[in-house]
Amino acid sequence: MPREITRTIHGGEEVTEGLVPFITPIYQTAVFPYPLSNGKKFRGRPLKYSREDNPTNIVLERRLANLEDGEDALVFSSGMAAIATCFFHLLKSGSKLVLSRDVYGVTIPLARSFEKYGVKVDLRGPDAQDLVNAIRDSNTIVFVESISNPILRVMDLDLLASACRDVGATLIVDNTFATPLNLKPLTRGASIVIHSLTKYIAGHNDVIGGAVISNAKVINELWTTRTRLGCVLDPHAAFLILRGLKTLNARLRASQESARAIAEYLEDHNLVTKVYYPGLPSHPSYEVAKRLLRGYGSVVSFEVKGDEATAKRFLRNLKVIKPSPSLGGCESLASHPASSSHRDLPREERTRLGISENLIRLSIGLEDVNDLIEDIDSALKSASSP
Repeated sequence: MPREITRTIHGGEEVTEGLVPFITPIYQTAVFPYPLSNGKKFRGRPLKYSREDNPTNIVLERRLANLEDGEDALVFSSGMAAIATCFFHLLKSGSKLVLSRDVYGVTIPLARSFEKYGVKVDLRGPDAQDLVNAIRDSNTIVFVESISNPILRVMDLDLLASACRDVGATLIVDNTFATPLNLKPLTRGASIVIHSLTKYIAGHNDVIGGAVISNAKVINELWTTRTRLGCVLDPHAAFLILRGLKTLNARLRASQESARAIAEYLEDHNLVTKVYYPGLPSHPSYEVAKRLLRGYGSVVSFEVKGDEATAKRFLRNLKVIKPSPSLGGCESLASHPASSSHRDLPREERTRLGISENLIRLSIGLEDVNDLIEDIDSALKSASSP
């Protein structure tokens, strides 16, 4: 029998030998036996170190690749880590990065940080044709969101993909708002798909993560960049995301149904001046949304009748819906984009994008839709009477 000190480290390990759990476990380990006696490899590489690969992560990666109709996927510590890894890998001196000007606010300064390396950053749109006009050659990388935040414009991926294909440009699509259940950009001609797993896919507002899905060659190249940057997802976070992913279909179906009802309710409200929801005929992207999307998501944006102070009073008077900047979880959330997600944009740029001082964004969760409508109505009435 081993001595006492050795038993404190290895005692009991024999109990789990040969066990195969029904649910993918958390492989909470930094290292693996190397080389493995069974010779098992992932992407042609043996398991050695969790900064490179971890079985919990690999299960999540395979599942995401399958959902997006991709060949392979990688998971990251955040959505921004996924975007940054793609930029680090793809951009070089002489590259042109074309971004829709209504992408997530943090993505633009990240892109600008590559200008010092000789990358030309070109903000276009939000109209798809304006982005097409900037696509020149195979040195062009185009980055867009399938559904923008917070105006919820639906990007015409068919038009963009055709233009990129003609010159060999790379099209990257952040598909967070649509989810793979409503849209699969790879089947529309995108080269790479990105997700913030924090939102719909994890779905419980309790974990942060990101993902990249593409063909096997691109993922194999990005694997090296991720390993060098060290931005791999923690296996415990991967376990939570796997658990949340199982209910994505049920959650999305219920929250979309409520979102549509709320959008239609707000369109007829006398204290609301404008509603943005791609499933409404009044939305400027409605025709594109009908062509591309299987569902319209659970985010609704609207302008309260009044000014910024009115919008902030609305947030303060909500009871069921919680003021918070995220989306895609079980809890309904509300935010004021002009002072949160887009606060770093100059006012004139926000105005150009339609992000007014009285704009509110709602992420609809799983509460009873009647409770949500009553909460919204009460907060609107209270906000209109300071």
